Amino acid sequence: MHPGQPGPGAQPWDSLLDTEAAVALTRDLVRLRTVNAEGAEAVERPAAELVSELFTRFGWEHTVTEVAPGRPSVVAVLDGGGGPGPTLMFEGHTDVVTEGDPRDWSVDPYGAEIHDGRMYGRGTADMKSGLAAMIHGVRALQLAGPFPGRIVLGVLADEEGMMLGAKAFAASPLAAEVDGVVVCEPEGYEVCTSARGGIRLRLDLTGVMAHGAMPQEGRNPVAAGARIVERLAEVQQWAVARYGTHPHAGSVTVTPTVLLGGDPDQLNVIPAHGVVGVDVRTVPGTDHAELIARIRESAWEAAAESGVDVVQTVVDDRPAIEIAEDHPLVTGLVAAHTRVHGAPPAFGAVPGTTDGTVLTRDAGLPTVVYGPGGKWIAHQKDEYVEVREIGEYARVYAAAAHHFLTSAAAHPAATTPGGTV
Repeated sequence: MHPGQPGPGAQPWDSLLDTEAAVALTRDLVRLRTVNAEGAEAVERPAAELVSELFTRFGWEHTVTEVAPGRPSVVAVLDGGGGPGPTLMFEGHTDVVTEGDPRDWSVDPYGAEIHDGRMYGRGTADMKSGLAAMIHGVRALQLAGPFPGRIVLGVLADEEGMMLGAKAFAASPLAAEVDGVVVCEPEGYEVCTSARGGIRLRLDLTGVMAHGAMPQEGRNPVAAGARIVERLAEVQQWAVARYGTHPHAGSVTVTPTVLLGGDPDQLNVIPAHGVVGVDVRTVPGTDHAELIARIRESAWEAAAESGVDVVQTVVDDRPAIEIAEDHPLVTGLVAAHTRVHGAPPAFGAVPGTTDGTVLTRDAGLPTVVYGPGGKWIAHQKDEYVEVREIGEYARVYAAAAHHFLTSAAAHPAATTPGGTV
């Protein structure tokens, strides 16, 4: 038996899963260039329209809501018809990052070409295959007959930006009714019960402009920026010692990502202004306020050595999150994976943040991340997904939903929100 194919102990939804349609939906979504870029409009609209038309064809009640002009999210609510029960959400996003220079690709970035069992293209793994798998997995479960409770399918906008779709959903009345969320991001068969947090910082440096031959007359933000970068390495060492190493999420990283100052056409001028950008990744248990203060203090000390002023701005602050491995959401997913693949999955952590981070932070929703595609392939050239995984994950999603909804219906207290930290 090939992994993910019906075999002994197959359930009704297994034979009702339209794997070819799931693959076709992935292809159709990938061929839509839904790139999230600064100033872009109508990024997700083509994909949202495609998904909305499919939901209408399925007879699923759904809403299309713009979270910014031309930036729609699509949310469907499916009643199982089997009486009262919990509400389970599957979630994914329709936007993608840029393909970069198409000449770096060996295939058309938006061709969704299939070669040797792999579909290639921007968004194949991150995460249009996950969207297709969750939609068709839920469709198969619905066709198999009634189940208790409800399923919410969130096809959200702007995950690759400021997560406006997740923020809007978290603030909606529907979010308060959700008992658990499966985020269908690519994690290479791992069940990710934790996700690293993220802090984005901007350090604006102000010195005094002067002639490069007269450095004593100026205060150099370029030199201050270099000192700050050195101090950031020390902050990272302190943070690792302070917060330890998480078994799945690893350790805190403090990474300088931007160092700006001066004009390449004016090499004889000390500039008045500079910028240092910092990407901080945290692990469960990290005190973000303490870490941000530590970076601010270190930057101020380093800049002061050059007589430069520094102002720190927190551009974004997303906490690290974690859900217990014995939470019903997790045990249902593990049981489903084991049934489909014949062996339990590995546990892991999301290296970055997902919409699930916002859904936990803003709405207190328990989340777990599990979806088709390699864990490290996102945002790279020649991004791909193994075609067989689309059907495999759809089958797991159907089984996981059935397990969670039927088990939680019998034990409603097990789904009380708050299983995350």
